[in-house]
Amino acid sequence: MERHIPSTAPSDKRPSRHRTAPPPSRRRRLFLGVTCALALSGALVAAGAPSHAPTRLAAGYPVRVSAYVANSASEIVSVYDTRLEHKYGAVQVGYGPTGVGASPDGDRVYVANGRSNTVSCINTGPRLVTATVRVGRRPFAAMPSRNGRRVLVANFGSDTVTVLSAPDCHVIGTVPAGPLPHSITTIPDGRAYVTDNGGSAVTVLDPNAHPIRRIPVGDFPSGISSPPSGRLVYVSNTGSGSISVIDPSRDTVVGRLPGGQAPLGNAVSPDGRLLYVADSAQDCLLIIDISGHRIIGHVHVGAQPQGVAVTPDGRRVWVTNEQSDTVSVVDPYARRVRATLPTGHEPEGIAITPR
Repeated sequence: MERHIPSTAPSDKRPSRHRTAPPPSRRRRLFLGVTCALALSGALVAAGAPSHAPTRLAAGYPVRVSAYVANSASEIVSVYDTRLEHKYGAVQVGYGPTGVGASPDGDRVYVANGRSNTVSCINTGPRLVTATVRVGRRPFAAMPSRNGRRVLVANFGSDTVTVLSAPDCHVIGTVPAGPLPHSITTIPDGRAYVTDNGGSAVTVLDPNAHPIRRIPVGDFPSGISSPPSGRLVYVSNTGSGSISVIDPSRDTVVGRLPGGQAPLGNAVSPDGRLLYVADSAQDCLLIIDISGHRIIGHVHVGAQPQGVAVTPDGRRVWVTNEQSDTVSVVDPYARRVRATLPTGHEPEGIAITPR
């Protein structure tokens, strides 16, 4: 049976004054203006922080694996223990946090603050903001490179990508992107793929973060992910109800998967066999067999699911539910919700990191 677990950490709700302006998440569903018929209708403020960073088990798996959730109608990122399935902290960041990206070693988390035009850089040991960097207008996503040296920020309101130096979190430069850059994934060779929500395409950046080509995909591309191998890239086409599959060796679309009615965030299982997709129109998590090109499971979660992240062992999938102010913890093998945890206002982006 699903568990509804109250939080014991300080509240990450913020006064209603932050809800008077349109939430930044509306940019995620730009297509709704013309296709709404698709829808079914730094400061640490945590308690119980460890006095030292968690150690790792002998097998190399960390003692604590944390989920960082950006609450887009507040100034708070909620922090959860993915094993115990409870919230243990919250970090105050900028206004309107949307996207969250974790460094490969888990030492840093980067948060795109859509309403303050900044990125917050968090040290995950003490869970403290160590730097706040001004970027372009309406940043939506912040994603580190696979080698952890750079962070790429999609500036939805500027049609640009800001490049940060990860070690000291300062701006290296800004490069052009397509219209309304939304989300970013990176692959091991250093390239990055940026969804152009207003251009039905994906912009490819070379290892030096220079745009080198655009790949046509479906309508209103939003979420994007790639497995650890980087062999394929998966793009949620929110307006087309499909997932475009890109082969980075050719930078072309080599396939299409079903995506429900309005796919948003997506994430690949660690073994690369399954794709998990938030279908915001049906309030469910889709489980897709990649090789079979078919949906093999629907798990009903909260209202308007947005972000998706998978634990390192692949045994749990975490889904943020924007209109429920919750995050669902899904067992993908049993195909059921194990727990529903409270978040702040309008949770969107999520990253899971071993710290």
